[in-house]
Parts: sequence; structure tokens; C-alpha cells
Amino acid sequence: MIKKIIFTVSILFTATTLFACTNFLVGKAATTDGSTFITYSADSYFLFGALYRYPAATYPPGTMLDIHDWDTGKYLGKIKQVEKTYSVIGNMNEYQVSIGETTYGGRPELVDTTAIMDYGSLMYIALQRSKSAREAIKVMTDLVAEYGYNSEGESFSIGDPNEVWIMEMIGKGKNNKGAVWVAQRIPDDCVSAHANQARITTFPYDNKDNCLYSEDVIAFAREKGYFKGKNKDFSFSDTYAPLDYGALRYCEARVWSFFRKVDPTMDKYITYVKGETLERMPLWVRPTVKLNAQKLKDYMRDQYVGTEFDMTKGVGAGPFGSKLRCSPLTFKVDSVEYGHDRPTATQQTGFTFVAQMRSWLPNYIGGLLWFGVDDAATGLYVPMYCGINAVPECFRPDNGSLLEYSSTSAFWTFNWVANYAYSKYSYMFPDIKKVQEKWESDFNALVPAIDKLTVGMNETDARIFLTDFSLQQAEKSTAAWKKLGEYLLVKYMDGNIKKEKDGKFLQNEYKIPPGIIRAGYPEEFLRKMVKENPGLRVLTEEEMKNRK
Repeated sequence: MIKKIIFTVSILFTATTLFACTNFLVGKAATTDGSTFITYSADSYFLFGALYRYPAATYPPGTMLDIHDWDTGKYLGKIKQVEKTYSVIGNMNEYQVSIGETTYGGRPELVDTTAIMDYGSLMYIALQRSKSAREAIKVMTDLVAEYGYNSEGESFSIGDPNEVWIMEMIGKGKNNKGAVWVAQRIPDDCVSAHANQARITTFPYDNKDNCLYSEDVIAFAREKGYFKGKNKDFSFSDTYAPLDYGALRYCEARVWSFFRKVDPTMDKYITYVKGETLERMPLWVRPTVKLNAQKLKDYMRDQYVGTEFDMTKGVGAGPFGSKLRCSPLTFKVDSVEYGHDRPTATQQTGFTFVAQMRSWLPNYIGGLLWFGVDDAATGLYVPMYCGINAVPECFRPDNGSLLEYSSTSAFWTFNWVANYAYSKYSYMFPDIKKVQEKWESDFNALVPAIDKLTVGMNETDARIFLTDFSLQQAEKSTAAWKKLGEYLLVKYMDGNIKKEKDGKFLQNEYKIPPGIIRAGYPEEFLRKMVKENPGLRVLTEEEMKNRK
């Protein structure tokens, strides 16, 4: 894709979708091998999941870059292009710098509709211009200072092979160029997370090695009348994005669910996310176990299983434990507002990734973007090296769209499997899980071998080899998911279940199943059915005799 059209493409990634995305951040001393990680689930009902590639390029002096809003495609203005840009695969560049985001909104009057830089353009321009996380922070904050910030409040995850940062930013209102922001480095032995709610509260002003902020972050709040206390008590989140119940139950709950998995003492904050207590969760926690890429993938598949928010339980899950909840997120019954819980793994995911950054390898090998499309719970994370020179056909942005089905598109293939599975989730999900685990186990075994092979090559040959490997894994796994969908259709056609033995369907000499499993409904659901409709009762023989 040529550079001049990159920022004119509208992928309809709407940040205004209620409570949209989730990020986890992991420092290098909190992992089994010294990797750093950030994860991202880009969730929107208007996002076609694809892998974008921005090739490195050189520009003559005076070149200008058109900026179009990442959500809507609306033209926002021009900015000065730099002389040289770096290559980017998805949300990771050739120096392993990676960026993710979640929208928290914040005070609506602080959106500057006259500004040029939106959050999506900030991310992808920073990736093209940065060799480190700190440099990315500077690029992003310099851009909004010069051209203004056009989006709602955002939390950004920004990582490189040595450091991981969380940065929170919000505009200053219409015709008020710039933004107020705070960035904190996550301690190397800790993990953090954000999920559509600003999480930085108070911060260390004098620790410039680990905390950066706009000079007027407090002064602007005083000017607007948002804050009147002492500087030491200033909280970015409480000032610019005050908590409400939705922020707790639908956003902070996802952070809580991640934290409690890595540090069981965090389980106590369930009262906080339920709106019963005031004590906020910490910005980061020290995990009790070392994490790796596979653990992060599994955490991104969280559906609150085992907690009172379990998406596979209750009447909303139907008779077969479906995690699917029909939107909207909140609804009213007799003028009383209610809401569905919102897990990390959700049906409206466009794409999701686990960015793994490894300092001990050359950048083009060290950067691994474990990339997937659609619902992480039923999807697959495929290894895409940051040094690759092409994008797989199945992940190509123009291979289908939200309104155009493509049989070779991973997004449509994985959606097909997931959408079929929602109808009989408790039965189909284990079948999907088996295939998912097999492929990711194979990936986890392959990657170290690929690393070892490519380290011995020159960079040009290594990039060609890594491109071939990454593209093959994407295409082969997408083909496997198509086979999985066909298998599920055959096995569960019309609500019944075909019997199997040794991985094959049982059949007689006429290729007909010798029998089927009529799964029926769980007893709990049957009781609800007959309570609501006692007329379903079968008349006894005596009653039939006594008909009038």
C-alpha cells in the first residue's frame, strides 16, 4: 500500500462504541524470558479485522501528509512529513515499538473538533517515526502540541524491548490547541492494564525517568475549575475522567479479572468494581508467577469464568452457556436500568494481538506480533514477525469488508465459526478449544526453531524467510478454521450431535450415522420452560380417555 493513501483509508474503527477495547502491559522482569508485552483487543461493531502494513519510506523536504480521522475517514488537515519513516506491521514497527489503546472518553467538552490529530493517526504515525517507547511518547505529544488533539480521552499502551509505558491523554476543548497528558513507566517486575477507563491517579512529578507529563496538566484543571486541591493530591483520572458505575462494572472489571489471575490478593477488589467500595485498584501489580506469550493469549480470552460475572452462566447465556449477549450493553425494564457484563473476550472484536518484544534478538526477529481476528475466545493468535515484507492474503485489508463476504478472509472465516458456535456454545466451544490449543502449541514450538534459523542469516535473507513463514502460518491456520467450521456444521446440524470414534464420525455401510445424540436442554432450563408454559405438559392416558 503506497504511503500517500495510508491515512486516507477509513476502516470504520469507531471509538465511540460503548466500552470498546482492552490492553494488558507486562514489564520484562515479570516474564519467563525477559520479553516485554502489550496486548490489544480492538473491539467495535464497525471494524473489519485486518493486518495493516506501512512500508518504510523516504520523502523530499516539504512533503505534507494528509490526516483523516481513523474512525470515520473525515479529512482533518495536513501535517509535515518527516524525511524517513520506519516499516510497520499491524501495531508493531521494525524496531519492535508497539502501541495499543483504549478509549475512556472523559469530559466531553474537552474534545477539540478543530484539531488535526486523532488518536488512531497518532498511534500509526508514532510507529512510523519512533525507535523506542520514549521516542513514541515524544512524537505523539509533540504532534498534539503542534496540531491539536481531535479525539476523546485515550489510554495508550506503548512498549519497546526494554520498557513499557501507559500514557493517558485528553484534549483541551474546541479551538484550544494541545492536550493534557501523563505517562508512567510500568516497573519491570509488574503488570498493568486499562479497559476504557483512565487509570492514572496521582503520579510522581519529580521522577522524570519514569514519569512524564504535560506542563499544564494541573494548571489547566485549575483553570477549568475541575481541581482545587494541593498538587500532591491531583489525580488525572478523577479529574479528567470521573468514575461512574459503568466505568467500574464494564471497564475496571476487566482489569480486575486480569489482576486477580496474576495476583490472587487482587480478588478483593470485586467490591470496588461492583460499586460497593471506594478504594481504587493500583495502577500496576507484581504478579506471583512469571508470564509468557501463551499466558497473555489466554488472559485475553477471559470471559469471567469462575466468578459471579461468568458470561457462560444465567438466563442470558441461554440453555447452552453462550457468552454472547445481544447489544446494547445496557437496557431498561420498568424504567430501571440494567446492563450485561462485558468481558475481555467479546464478539465484536475486529482484531486482537499480543505484542512480544525481545531485546536479545535483532529487531526484525525479536518483534513478534501474535495476531488474530474476531473473538479471542474462539480465535487464534498467529505469529507475525515485525521484519516481514508482506501481509498474508487472509489478513489483507482489501480482502472483503464488513459488508462483503470473502471465503479467503480470516476475519470472515473466524466469524463464521464463532457465530455458529454461539448457538450451542457449551458443546462447540470445547471442540474449538482443541483445535486452538493444537495450533498454538505448534506455534510455540516452531517459533524458537525459526528464531534460531534466522539468527544465522543475513538480514535480507532472514526477512524473506520470516515473511514466508508468517504468511504460511496465517494461510494454513485460516484453512484449518474453515475445516473446523465444516466439521462443526456436520457434527451439530439441526441441533443434534453426530457420534464420533477416534476422531471420525461413526457411519454404517450406507454412510448413514448409526444414531445421533439428542442433547435436549439442561434440567434447569427445562424447569423454566414448563413454569412459563405449563401447557407443554403431555396429557396422561387417563386424561386422554376422559376427553369430552
